[in-house]
Amino acid sequence: QVQLVESGGGLVQAGGSLRLSCAASGITFSSRTMAWFRQAPGKEREFVATISGGGSWTTYSDSVKGRFTISRDNAKNTVYLQMNSLKPEDTAVYYCAARGEYSGFSNYADGFRYPYWGQGSQVTVSS
Repeated sequence: QVQLVESGGGLVQAGGSLRLSCAASGITFSSRTMAWFRQAPGKEREFVATISGGGSWTTYSDSVKGRFTISRDNAKNTVYLQMNSLKPEDTAVYYCAARGEYSGFSNYADGFRYPYWGQGSQVTVSS
């Protein structure tokens, strides 16, 4: 059974930092592109960041580039999202997602390319 479990969300003041973690089980982790998405109230889900299976390739949405860093530890089957210089507009539920095995990272911002999702972690940034 595939499980992705996020943790690390919470309430932080603008300018602060948080680190999200996503622990995977039931999948061959190192062969899968992983990603973070987010969904704010009343808005559509949006792509945040993605990382290749080996961790050598990453890309980010323009809204978080330079502030967020995605990384992974394949020995721990965990992907991370370090979020710095947080803004109130970063407030959302953050989801980690996994691609199919060896499916690469084409169309990486398309959530339908990811068959596996976590339950989400709330991040709230106060002004």
